[in-house]
Amino acid sequence: MQGMIALALNRTDDAKTPAAILKSLKETSITNEELGMYWKDQVNGWFWYQAPIETQALLIEAFQEVGKDTKTVDDLRTWLLKNKQTNNWKTTKATAEACYALLLQGTEWLSSEPVVEIKLGSSTTIKSTDAGQEAGTGYFKKTIEGQKVKPDMGNIAVTVSSSNSNVSASWGGVYWQYSEDLDKITTASTPLKLVKKLFVEKNTDRGPVITPVNDGDVLKVGDKIKVRVELRVDRDMEYVHMKDMRASALEPVNVLSSYKYQGGLGYYESIKDASTNFFFSYLRKGTYVFEYPLFVTHTGNFSNGVTTIQCMYAPEFTSHSEGVRITVE
Repeated sequence: MQGMIALALNRTDDAKTPAAILKSLKETSITNEELGMYWKDQVNGWFWYQAPIETQALLIEAFQEVGKDTKTVDDLRTWLLKNKQTNNWKTTKATAEACYALLLQGTEWLSSEPVVEIKLGSSTTIKSTDAGQEAGTGYFKKTIEGQKVKPDMGNIAVTVSSSNSNVSASWGGVYWQYSEDLDKITTASTPLKLVKKLFVEKNTDRGPVITPVNDGDVLKVGDKIKVRVELRVDRDMEYVHMKDMRASALEPVNVLSSYKYQGGLGYYESIKDASTNFFFSYLRKGTYVFEYPLFVTHTGNFSNGVTTIQCMYAPEFTSHSEGVRITVE
């Protein structure tokens, strides 16, 4: 509504009020180096004004037409692109509005193809022009063999240049792929962050009490275990799969797969022989905690596996918890 009012008044030659509206909008916005500029109350809903893509496109038009603020417009366009990376634009109307905002407002991002230079340590340099980049998207991929990987390659510098000053948003990823014992895996921090903990639940005169299972603790057959998985996500995502592995000595109390809803989050929980799977059609930015009970059924020394999560819409967004071992006597 504020964007519509600013545009309408500006087109009727009112210069003062639209400027005040845009100033207010900038003061209530959030600017992030990676995600661009956006407003935190932009959520999907059933009301006509709960349309984040159309809203962003309209505000891009307002800041371009009324404010002539190219820097802000480019930040707003960056949010649109990053939103598309992890979310499905639901309607043709939303897609058309977004394309209009991206192609006809702000600086001309498509006029030149940026050259990306990646330096891995002091010895390896990769340029997009030499790596066979894809026409239009600029996508390229470089694989380095294991024996050629050196420790100083962890120091990565990325430079993006262009034949003119119109440098568009660019993003990519680097990953190191290798084999490791499940219980020796350390946690990974990405836009998705997982923390997995095991607790022993015991009944006392004060009611059920849980105590954490630490390294070296010994469990007993018949112990009731509560698994707690804490998930943090820094942006809205769609089509996300979380897989929580478990030791072969542990059996779930609930063996029926079903759709569940808790804390404003709906998901499908699927129970498998060696893991519990969670499927999210829509995962909003925030922190979520999942808990479910298990029983210890066998003695021995077991790997409890790791919890992994991946956005199936944007597979580069993936993470995992650390691996642990459990001992049962």
